[in-house]
Amino acid sequence: MTFLNPLLLLGLAAAAIPLIIHLFNFRRPRRIEFSSLAFLHELKKSTMQRVRIKQWLLLALRTLAIAALALSFARPTLEGAMAGLFGNQGRTTTALVFDHSTSMTMRDGSGAYLDQAKLIATELLADFESGDEFILVPQPTFSSSSSSSSSVVSYQNASAARDAIQAMEPEQGSSSLVQSIQLAANELTKQANLNRILYVVSDFQTSTFSDSTQLNIPDDVRLIFLPIGTDGRGNLAVSDVSVLSQIISEGQPVRIEAGFTNFGAEDANGVVASVFIEDVRVGQATLDIPAGTSASAFFVVTPRQTGWLSGRIEIEDNQYLYDNVRRFTLLVPEERRLLVVGGNRAPKGYLHLGLSENLTTNSVRFRTDEIAETALSGAALGTYDSVVLNGVSSLSTGEQSALVAYVTGGGGLLIFPSNDFPVEDFNGLFSDLNAGKVIASAIDSDDGLTVGVFESVDTDHVLFEGMFELDVSGKAPQLEQPVIYKSITYRPGANSGAEQTIIGLSGGAPFLQEIRAGLGSVLLFSVEAGVTWSDFPVRGLFLPLLYRSLYYLSASSSVSGETMQVEGSLQLRLAGVSGSETIIIRDESGLEMIPEQRSVQGAKVAELSSAFFIPGVYSVVANNEVLRRVVVHPSTLESDLALLDPEEAVSHIAETSQTVATVMNISLVGGSQLDEQLKAARTGVELWNVFLGLALIFLVLEMLVSKHWRPESAL
Repeated sequence: MTFLNPLLLLGLAAAAIPLIIHLFNFRRPRRIEFSSLAFLHELKKSTMQRVRIKQWLLLALRTLAIAALALSFARPTLEGAMAGLFGNQGRTTTALVFDHSTSMTMRDGSGAYLDQAKLIATELLADFESGDEFILVPQPTFSSSSSSSSSVVSYQNASAARDAIQAMEPEQGSSSLVQSIQLAANELTKQANLNRILYVVSDFQTSTFSDSTQLNIPDDVRLIFLPIGTDGRGNLAVSDVSVLSQIISEGQPVRIEAGFTNFGAEDANGVVASVFIEDVRVGQATLDIPAGTSASAFFVVTPRQTGWLSGRIEIEDNQYLYDNVRRFTLLVPEERRLLVVGGNRAPKGYLHLGLSENLTTNSVRFRTDEIAETALSGAALGTYDSVVLNGVSSLSTGEQSALVAYVTGGGGLLIFPSNDFPVEDFNGLFSDLNAGKVIASAIDSDDGLTVGVFESVDTDHVLFEGMFELDVSGKAPQLEQPVIYKSITYRPGANSGAEQTIIGLSGGAPFLQEIRAGLGSVLLFSVEAGVTWSDFPVRGLFLPLLYRSLYYLSASSSVSGETMQVEGSLQLRLAGVSGSETIIIRDESGLEMIPEQRSVQGAKVAELSSAFFIPGVYSVVANNEVLRRVVVHPSTLESDLALLDPEEAVSHIAETSQTVATVMNISLVGGSQLDEQLKAARTGVELWNVFLGLALIFLVLEMLVSKHWRPESAL
């Protein structure tokens, strides 16, 4: 015999209470002899014997009643041969890991995998008895860890569980099947029922059955695999899409790269891939993809309107439909919001003229605010796409911190030095950005000639994309050389991956240096924006390079929106949104949700969680204005339709985690095998009701003896 609630056996100690009371009441009193009553002693002797018998009988009945009640609460259970005398009646808690991922939409001779899974679940629930419990763990489940039970639902009613399973639809995701199994096992350990059975009904996709070493199934939990599907299928998928151009303008070509993967065992030749912009086909490519490999195709599209544009790469593949399309977005800005911070003695004329409406065209639009450097500390940097520091003579520690937060959050910073260039202040800024430092504030030409010439130009940098016409040899022309009379000297830091010299001078000093930090970038010119240090502002290179620099800095990561996996999360920094405005996420059907959000440096930061998203394009809206587009991609793990042999899985997990599992290949005709298995699992019989009945009998007998047996009546 075993006890399902052994701690409640401590209640047996209460059985001593009647004995303690009995002994207390029967303390020997002080005797006083009365000679006149001596003759009664012999008369009462026989009556007192009967009274003692009654008292001992009442003591026994009360003690047995308390003991039987304590044993009832401890839930005694018979197992083995003894239990067979009473029949297989043990209560059962059944946990079901139910796979309803998109791979379950595949079909074989018995129908769609998901329909087969629902039929098996129905057979499980057909043997649901009073006192049983059913735990449903859907897969995919987006729990952050195996200990999370947010996606687990427990049922004491078979009808409710059956309705929940029948209502399940294919769900995008590729969460670990092993994680779901462990989650179900953890829930089973919390149950008090004698029988604990864990069923896993799935196609056992290889890509989702990994990290089996993490399994830790208790010995009293029976793990049974119910595989669905005969074999894996080949599949073609659009596995990736990238917008290569980082500076996008109306009427300018945009380069797009798409990746394709053949997950099958046969070559796929003549695959037609199409690119759509706003549901209009604008390009096509044909490619061959050998079995088990990936291939890429490049497209060039030309946006003809401003604003956010939705696009997609599409192929035709009838095996698995969920990965035939991969979406992307393009931002063609109508204008860039700029903040120009001018030093007291900094040259402003050329920069002001270059950004004025008189020189900018319809495709180059800037909305510029100009402030003095004394107003920098109070500026809402987050409301601007880019900030220009023109000859700033000082930076306080607070201003340095604000600029660091702005850049790392996705902002763009353009720096022009001047005669008042504060080396220590800017080196503090660069240090906070994990960059290099300025080692010389200004180097003058002794003979009036240039202090350096353009020795290296990284024409492959996106800053120069589309800026030059290539010559017949395919090379970009040399840049026009300005005469440089004075310049600062910047030495890049040790983190070479975060810095890049776009234009280098002879001697190794940068003329234009990029510093990447977080989500944003800094561009540092070594000369001022006037003609005192160089003739750069009056050269033909100045305006195109200025515009391209501001385009590049303003773009940040938003030129193609943001992307996230269906199971991921995303943090959005949104410039130009006041603290009183609410960020709204809107899907393609018009449904809206409000994400978690906070204000940082004058910008709003929104937290997007996978719990609310399926693959598609989402608009980030504030005050009825679309600020950003977010593309949610399907998981590529679901695209690999290869199936794991369940028997091999059983052997593997037995070796790696000492977990014992069995496989049942269920015949769907009547589900007789499953019915027999479930009944055979109901071992043991609980005796709590027997002991509860005994407790009631003892109490009734105690009441009858106490009220109706009068030993003195025998006198």
